[in-house]
Amino acid sequence: MRKRRRNVGFSLAFLDVMSCGFGAVVLIFLIINHESQQTQEVRNKDLLAEMRLLDYQVLKGEESLFELSESQHTLRAKLEESEADLSKLARELQQRLERMSKLERDTLAQQEDIAALQSDLDSREEEVERLKALKAATEGNQIRAVKGEGDRQYLTGLKVGGRNIVIIVDTSASMLDETIVNVLRRRNMSDEKKRLAPKWQRTLRTVDWLAAQLPLDAEFQLYGFNEQVQSFLTMETQSSAANLDWQPMADGAALNSGIDRLRQISPGGGTNLETLMLAVRDLSPIPDNIYLITDGLPTRSAAEPRSATVDGKTRLKLFRQAATRLPRQIPVNVILFPMEGDPMASAAWWQLARLSGGAFISPSWDWP
Repeated sequence: MRKRRRNVGFSLAFLDVMSCGFGAVVLIFLIINHESQQTQEVRNKDLLAEMRLLDYQVLKGEESLFELSESQHTLRAKLEESEADLSKLARELQQRLERMSKLERDTLAQQEDIAALQSDLDSREEEVERLKALKAATEGNQIRAVKGEGDRQYLTGLKVGGRNIVIIVDTSASMLDETIVNVLRRRNMSDEKKRLAPKWQRTLRTVDWLAAQLPLDAEFQLYGFNEQVQSFLTMETQSSAANLDWQPMADGAALNSGIDRLRQISPGGGTNLETLMLAVRDLSPIPDNIYLITDGLPTRSAAEPRSATVDGKTRLKLFRQAATRLPRQIPVNVILFPMEGDPMASAAWWQLARLSGGAFISPSWDWP
């Protein structure tokens, strides 16, 4: 009994030891497991915090990257815009440089033009001074002088020049007036009133103007013509001028006497242009300039007239016939005071002046 009790006691003691050992092991395991779980939780919390921090940093990085990308895009756009502006400025600069270069060339050309004009002006001033000196040297040597109202000078395009010059005046009855009615009325007046007719006085002033322009070294003749040809230097009346001599301009008395004689006659009779042309053709030497003052086409020829009246076509035919009598090399300068009822006169006389190399003018009523 006692032995069995000893075994039972040993068994209980062993079980107690084993239970205590197992409990200790369980307790240790629980302690270790609890510490491990706490450590794991702490570690997990740290990792989660780090992950959240990393996620936040990644998000911030992505935002920064997006901002950088946007900034880069904006900068690239600005760079392209700046490059375009720079290119535009470069083109504008080039254009301005070209304009400046052109302006410099134009300025240089203008300066050259100004210099040329200044040189031309200087030369013209020198020429004016020379002409003034020449005029001063020769003033007082003119045989005659004519002044317009207020000392006006008249620009006509009619140059009086040559070595042998003949001035011819139409002294027919039509030189009394511009209209046929007034011509018929004045034709029956006294010679004194005929000489005072405005148209005839204008003709005399024109002769004075031409005489004042004659060169001093020239020779001249002064003719009048109606149905005959008359030299006012000799007062000879003839159909031919073969015996009429040229008079030197230096002989002022001959010119003044001739014009005075012209002033003493009164216009009358018809107009025989053919006889005049024959007389001019017979001059020796032949004239190198003719200055003819008339008012229309001829009414007579060298042949006897078949009728007392003459129409426009016949007058034109007489004109053309007379023009063939004149040598072609003689310039005919015509001063025409138009007559009523003679519309073809201007064209005919203009054509003769042009073909002969002369001038044609039909001046206003107050010339010269």
